[in-house]
Amino acid sequence: MALPIRYSLRNAIVRWRSTIATVLGIALVVFVFVLLQSLAAGIEKSSGNTGDPRNILVVRKGATAESASLISRQNFQQIQYFEGIARTPTGEPVISADVLVLVTLPRRDHSGEANVLLRGVTPRGRELRPQVRLVAGRWFTPGKREVVVSAKLARRFAHFDLGDSFKSGTATLTVVGSLDGGGSAFDSECWLDADECRSIFERDMYSSFLIRPADEAAATKLVERIENDRRFKLKAEKEVEYYRKQTMTAAPFKWLGSFLAVMMSIGAVFAAMNTMYAAVGARTREIGTLRVLGFRRRSVVFAFLLEGAFLAFLGGCLGCVIAYHWNGYTTATVGLETFSETVFEFRVTARLVIEGLLFAVVVGLVGTLLPAIRAARLPVITALKSI
Repeated sequence: MALPIRYSLRNAIVRWRSTIATVLGIALVVFVFVLLQSLAAGIEKSSGNTGDPRNILVVRKGATAESASLISRQNFQQIQYFEGIARTPTGEPVISADVLVLVTLPRRDHSGEANVLLRGVTPRGRELRPQVRLVAGRWFTPGKREVVVSAKLARRFAHFDLGDSFKSGTATLTVVGSLDGGGSAFDSECWLDADECRSIFERDMYSSFLIRPADEAAATKLVERIENDRRFKLKAEKEVEYYRKQTMTAAPFKWLGSFLAVMMSIGAVFAAMNTMYAAVGARTREIGTLRVLGFRRRSVVFAFLLEGAFLAFLGGCLGCVIAYHWNGYTTATVGLETFSETVFEFRVTARLVIEGLLFAVVVGLVGTLLPAIRAARLPVITALKSI
């Protein structure tokens, strides 16, 4: 004979103080879990949203990131004439050579300094990245030491407003425009002319090549030819695949989120057990009465488990709602791939919400199991005699 569901729900309402304490405790655990996992999801989304599936990115073999890659100008002269590279109507190869450098700049809130990634690009490089668009000002003019900064970085660093200038070494760069990377890794960069970047920072080599193949078959042949040519010692792959792998920064947040969730869940389990043990003590006569009325032990266990799962579910919903208020919030961290300021947004996805709710229900069930078993094992006569 099963206990009615309303029995568990009514107890949660009547004993509202312990109900609120349990719900808030589990809500805090779920909030921390979902929020930290949304940080990792935001970083992964930024990397996974970068690049064009038609492009091939070429870097030095063994380089962990573009900024750590060095490719000679001679390699560029040789590769640009390879068969399979798309051509413009005038016959020019659709290939760009980029230069990446790190500069240290002061933050806007005077809290210190941080590394910023400068990307030297050619006009062809801008064409190969259509997701990057100008949102204010104009594009830089080669030879005038002008730079276009990320609009999101501009909110975090000093001297990034239109018309401002900042120094890096002996060079003074003037901000002439703001770009939007469309939620990609390019939101963490500032762009200037490639050759001018090499000249200012005394770089004899490029960092990477970006190539547009004529078609998919040509792309496969180009990748094989570049990687198999022993003269180059280069690695080539689809641009989107390269950036998708650049998610080292997300790993610590995932581990931290899981670690804190486990530690806090242990506390939540004990809190739930304490609450439910107290509930068993307060309802001893009720339990005895239920047994006399014919309810079986498993019905009593089920009733308590249902109550614990219900309270945990409420706490999970509350924690997810609070975490969702951070969805889309822009922040930044130090990218482990480039050691520069990496801008990203919190991403509270449907999957994270479901995981948070399941996590909450599991905590509630585990915390209720032992008190429920104790309640079911209470001798009927003893329960009825309790005050």
